[in-house]
This record gives sequence, structure tokens and C-alpha cells, in this order.
Amino acid sequence: MQNGCGCGLTSKDLTVLEDQLTHVAMSCRVAQNYANQFQDAQLKNMAAQVAQHHRQQYDALCALLNGCQ
Repeated sequence: MQNGCGCGLTSKDLTVLEDQLTHVAMSCRVAQNYANQFQDAQLKNMAAQVAQHHRQQYDALCALLNGCQ
């Protein structure tokens, strides 16, 4: 069943994407939290890179959804 967004996504698709946004946002927060707590520079940098990766995934999903409006 189409949801009327004009991009071909069903209501179920949108629910899955919403769940994915929630998980990616949580992953970003957790990685950023580790980056803030690590004392070792390499670990801090690695966690910051992971957080940035998740932030980019979140932004890409948001852009996809915004394109459906």
C-alpha cells in the first residue's frame, strides 16, 4: 500500500526507515560518547570517525526521506 508520498515507499518501508534512523542516531551518540571518554588518542580518533560515519548515514537517510515529501 502506497502512503501518498510520491516516492514509491510504502508505510512499512517508512516504518523500517524510521527504525533505522533511530538505530543510526543511537550508534552515533554511543560512538561520540566513547570518543569523549577515551584518553588514548588513537581510540578517541577511531570512535570519532565511527560517530562521523553514523552521522553521515543518518544525514543520507534524512535526505532520502526529505526527497519523498
